Amino acid sequence: MPDRRRFLQTTASAALLGTVWPAWAAEPAQAMLKRPIPSTGEMLPVVGLGTADTFNVSPSDASAMAPLAQVLETMLKAGGTLIDTAPSYGEAEAVTGALLARDGGLRKRVFLATKISTRGHESAMRQVRQSQEALRSDKLDLIQVHNLIDTRNQLALLRDLKQQGVTRYIGITHYTDHAHDDLTELVEKEKPDFLQVNLSIASRSAEKRLLPACQANGVAVLINRPFEDGALFRQVKGVALPKLAAEIDCTSWAQIFLKFIIGHPAVTAVIPATSKPANMADNARAGFGRQPDAALRDRIAALLA
Repeated sequence: MPDRRRFLQTTASAALLGTVWPAWAAEPAQAMLKRPIPSTGEMLPVVGLGTADTFNVSPSDASAMAPLAQVLETMLKAGGTLIDTAPSYGEAEAVTGALLARDGGLRKRVFLATKISTRGHESAMRQVRQSQEALRSDKLDLIQVHNLIDTRNQLALLRDLKQQGVTRYIGITHYTDHAHDDLTELVEKEKPDFLQVNLSIASRSAEKRLLPACQANGVAVLINRPFEDGALFRQVKGVALPKLAAEIDCTSWAQIFLKFIIGHPAVTAVIPATSKPANMADNARAGFGRQPDAALRDRIAALLA
């Protein structure tokens, strides 16, 4: 397969690329796979949408907003609901809020997650209020302490906000392997509702202690950096899909990379970021069809070893 932008492999996927689940297309015949949030049992579709970099455009730029509106529509058509953003992502919160405001009913259809990334109570509260304003939503579904900044103090604040009904869930995040020991300790001691962490076919450190700790302590897991910031696509550029793709109903390398992640039993959802509707449709297909078991995940990992 030449690259991320060409995921055609079968007649079915060719038809998908032609429609990209637009407004006039029917919903997928099957429902996207969902996993329970351990602390409540609420079901969350396994493929969501990250907004880092890709949603950092001016909300007043119609040409920049148009494809992002299609990305959101494509995710919803496929059955996804989770949107993950942050104040540190530039205009991403404002863009997300503007897109959801185009249709008054969209906010009720999404699971909206953001973060705090500052020190001290007052600074964090200002950030929360700014996020509420940018996202145009007084109540958020998930607020996460970003990148372990003032973590224990901010978790205490988030617990208060959860009691007040400002957020339904609280969590912690990081995106690099070196944080996994600290994250494991926090999962075991603090037991947040959610952990967001990096995991990919090329970076499996989280599988050693961190993901088992999440399973043992009832913590939902969101996965960021599933494509290693595009490095995985560069690695397989020009490489044909392996035969094992058919065993898990994959028609692209993106789906293989994402199903490798979804196949881990601790993972609740994966949140690849994109600004391209076709890529969103491709990503969403990883939530359908057969998923790999542990043995097949090891075979997938061996492809890039």
